Amino acid sequence: MSLSGSNIEGKNMEQESPSIPTLSRYESQKRRDWNTFGQYLNNMRPPVPLSQCNSNHVLDFLRYLDQFGKTKVHLQGCMFYGQPEPPAPCTCPLRQAWGSLDALIGRLRAAYEENGGSPDTNPFATGSIRVYLREIRECQAKARGIPYKKKKKGSSQSKGSEESSSTTMNFS
Repeated sequence: MSLSGSNIEGKNMEQESPSIPTLSRYESQKRRDWNTFGQYLNNMRPPVPLSQCNSNHVLDFLRYLDQFGKTKVHLQGCMFYGQPEPPAPCTCPLRQAWGSLDALIGRLRAAYEENGGSPDTNPFATGSIRVYLREIRECQAKARGIPYKKKKKGSSQSKGSEESSSTTMNFS
């Protein structure tokens, strides 16, 4: 009985403690990503204040993260280039997957604005970031032999109209 009594007391104490709300998985990831990016800026020489951060810093951060990636991206000279399931290992580099980078940028874009940044100056919402992500997506799809198809009604859109539609995206 005393064991169950202590469990109940422990639960009651947790419920009465209003100091730390439980964050969702998304909110926890967003906070962790924001802190990681802030640490990255602080570790630059010289350190870069967030107010002076621009899309070039964001692109450098994405390239820095590649060293921790787990997605095999075959180089054009690799005999497995373009094969979705290669039969043997190779020496091609591991990179961050496009989907992971895309989700990361979405969380950082939201965190920037939640931490007082203006949507007009959001370095995570610039055209150069969208272009970089699109190039990564296309490069990884070719390297794995998996064609990426846009999920819109007219899948036979010309490249020009695809670019114009992506540059008018709203980030709010």
